[in-house]
Amino acid sequence: MVSLRLIDGSATADDSSAHSAFDVPLADEALDQPSEAEALDAYSRAVSGVAERLSPSVASLRVQRQTRRGRVQSGAGSGVVLTHDGFILTSAHVVAGRDAGGSARFTDGRELRFTVEGRDPLSDLAVVRAEGSQLEPAALGDAESLRVGQLVVAIGNPNGFEGSVTAGVVSALGRALPARAGRRVRVIDNVIQTDAALNPGNSGGALANGRGHVVGVNTAVAGVGLGLAVPVSATTQRIIAALISDGRVRRAYLGIAGGPRPLPPRARADTGAERGVEVVEVIDGSPAQRAGLRVGDVIFELDGAATESATDLQRLMVAERIGRDATARLVREGSVLALTVVPTELDTSLL
Repeated sequence: MVSLRLIDGSATADDSSAHSAFDVPLADEALDQPSEAEALDAYSRAVSGVAERLSPSVASLRVQRQTRRGRVQSGAGSGVVLTHDGFILTSAHVVAGRDAGGSARFTDGRELRFTVEGRDPLSDLAVVRAEGSQLEPAALGDAESLRVGQLVVAIGNPNGFEGSVTAGVVSALGRALPARAGRRVRVIDNVIQTDAALNPGNSGGALANGRGHVVGVNTAVAGVGLGLAVPVSATTQRIIAALISDGRVRRAYLGIAGGPRPLPPRARADTGAERGVEVVEVIDGSPAQRAGLRVGDVIFELDGAATESATDLQRLMVAERIGRDATARLVREGSVLALTVVPTELDTSLL
């Protein structure tokens, strides 16, 4: 009989054609199929293994803010330990507001004060630092390796119930989640959708794969059986590093609002591009205004990179473009133009 194992949601067996999380028994060994109880026990072992491995690395956060009457509790959430010396990853909305701080409680009974090191509302990620040492850091995975149907385990602090564990599957990948900060709106790409039960207080907690590696940071509940998590990826890790080292994330800024629009037939023939971003607003005093961009322009390329949507343009607004010339190719009243724009740094002081 083919062995029964669950490893990170992938089938492993001598039969290379198996695709499910559990190995498929051969047809002529039907009598040796695992019983429903045995299969359930394998699932339970996988979930309990993740819980045992990861629970010491997930903190229950009690958030406080300064008021005229002193510090008062203003919310709660969860966090994932990043380093032995106290850096903890959570959601930006958990620790929103000036002078936010509070306490982090762990499964070993310790309760440590924390302060906010940095927060980035446009990715809904934040890093806080607990006043302690010898914490148990979680292992970070890579959400790029996830597959729909794969086992995931959520650990957090829903409704004040500390150390709660729920399990489910990856329901969908590649979701988009708008993150708002004041008037700024940014789309968080490749959000993970799961049916693992999430509730208020789970925000900032861990979404882990079957190996106990954190592949997502739970951020929102969109409905019953519909939870969303910010993926842990190379981009996420750059954001985390910036929050730890600088307390903020630097992004380039153009100063436009826009949406997707197909290019006119002649422009498509001339440029080979199918669509671009139509400018619907140009902010006064912005780099876009100084460069001569106008409402109605359709930007289809920036420095050689296609811009078919506002999300494409957003992805290009990285710190390396701040203060540097960039060539925007666009269609204006049927003609193809090239303008030089110099992005500035996005002001996040009011976010």
